[in-house]
Amino acid sequence: MTTMNSSPVWLEPDNINFPPPDQALIEPDGLLAVGGDLSPQRIINAYVNGIFPWYSDGQPILWWSPNPRAILLPEKLHISKSLKKFLRRQIFHMTFDQAFEQVIDQCAATPRSEQDGTWITNEMKQAYIYLHQLGFAHSAECWLGDQLIGGLYGLAIGQVFFGESMFSHQSNASKAAFVHLVDNLRKANYALIDCQISNQHLLSLGAEEIPRNQFLELVNKHTQAAMIKENWLSQELN
Repeated sequence: MTTMNSSPVWLEPDNINFPPPDQALIEPDGLLAVGGDLSPQRIINAYVNGIFPWYSDGQPILWWSPNPRAILLPEKLHISKSLKKFLRRQIFHMTFDQAFEQVIDQCAATPRSEQDGTWITNEMKQAYIYLHQLGFAHSAECWLGDQLIGGLYGLAIGQVFFGESMFSHQSNASKAAFVHLVDNLRKANYALIDCQISNQHLLSLGAEEIPRNQFLELVNKHTQAAMIKENWLSQELN
């Protein structure tokens, strides 16, 4: 049996390993570790172990592994009748990996009623832009004409897409981007989408909560698959 820590573990700068996720604090929301850096190696090692960074300016890097975990199985995507009707009108134009930096900037800048400020610090932006350049981080964009009005980004490792953040400047824009992303992932045989922490927006699209140990089993199984990169070539979907 793993001993529960009473405080998060401080990470050594020269060691990218993490403590076991089941040592995460129950409150608040699975805080596991503090410190380290945002090198690609450490971030990827975090994700494949069910851990992700989330912190604000002025804080050290905080690493989390919540229990339960919000996920979406691509085949369980739920599209409401009203959203199906809207999407059939093809008002929006969808792309992938055409405006990654713009998407992450908009995710950071868009006000959110449930939080004060943003957790996407400049340090986080640069780390994920670098991961995008390395072929791990990807974006889905939603356009109205030539205006970017919605989108999301995350990491693709093996057959798992680890969602990070989304934004919307017009009704249904982020949902449209998410639906097209999930459809694309399903066609490419992705097995799992990590949604981190559930909210009503994600639950309405078919997300569900599962125990952390079950999530870790799925991640361990499906991140062993070869990287699926051809799916992320600059595609445009109508």
